[in-house]
Amino acid sequence: MTEARYLYCIVEGNEEITLGNIGIEDSSVYTISYQDLCAVVHNCLPKPYKSEDQGKMKSWVTAHEKVVEVAWERFGTVLPLGFDTIIKGEEGIAPDENMKKWLKGDYENLRQKLGKLKDGAEFGVQVFWDPKIISEGLIETNPEIKKLSEEIKSKSKGLAYMYKQKLENLLKKELEKEADKYFKVFYEQIKRCVDQIKVEKTKKFKEDKQMLLNFSCLIFKEKSKILGEELEKIEHLKGFSVRFTGPWPPYSFV
Repeated sequence: MTEARYLYCIVEGNEEITLGNIGIEDSSVYTISYQDLCAVVHNCLPKPYKSEDQGKMKSWVTAHEKVVEVAWERFGTVLPLGFDTIIKGEEGIAPDENMKKWLKGDYENLRQKLGKLKDGAEFGVQVFWDPKIISEGLIETNPEIKKLSEEIKSKSKGLAYMYKQKLENLLKKELEKEADKYFKVFYEQIKRCVDQIKVEKTKKFKEDKQMLLNFSCLIFKEKSKILGEELEKIEHLKGFSVRFTGPWPPYSFV
């Protein structure tokens, strides 16, 4: 006997429908409505989804995200909930009734959040650079670095090693300055094209490339084309590349 409801997201609407066996472990996903809000759920036991098997955990999280995407396509605007959000029944109150009780108690807040996200989609923007190519550019354009690089050629093996160390340290400092400069430039460039922007942690990438910035962007309606055109300008800069993903439900802005 089920005693709880696993909650994927909140959507606009009052249809009590079944979305099919698309949930975690092929669970049947359906909606529970209160006025013009619906909770997208499946029946579960009142305990979290936990496993030592990383493959199984990954499949559960992927299924969660897939249900949110299906609801997003079906209803238009969603408030995604985090993985493992479970509403239990209480003494004398069935899980479905407890879900409606929660929807009723948080109704104004949920309606306000849905209103702010209406017609919005999330896009991911990651900009990478190749430190080797950027360093080569600095050697050509920075007088101090260029002079040091030229001096190495005329030095003995021992002195050349010392000069090379000095050059590497100087290049490292200048690269940090360049990274800070480009982050600020690209941030302003991208911010003008989106409705909201959130700075995410950078991640490790390939050895020859470093992630310079990682943004989550909320965009309403057709602004993604404008952002895409701006990112093309960055893509064409020597030593830089861009990854542009989406649209996704607005996970980062809920």
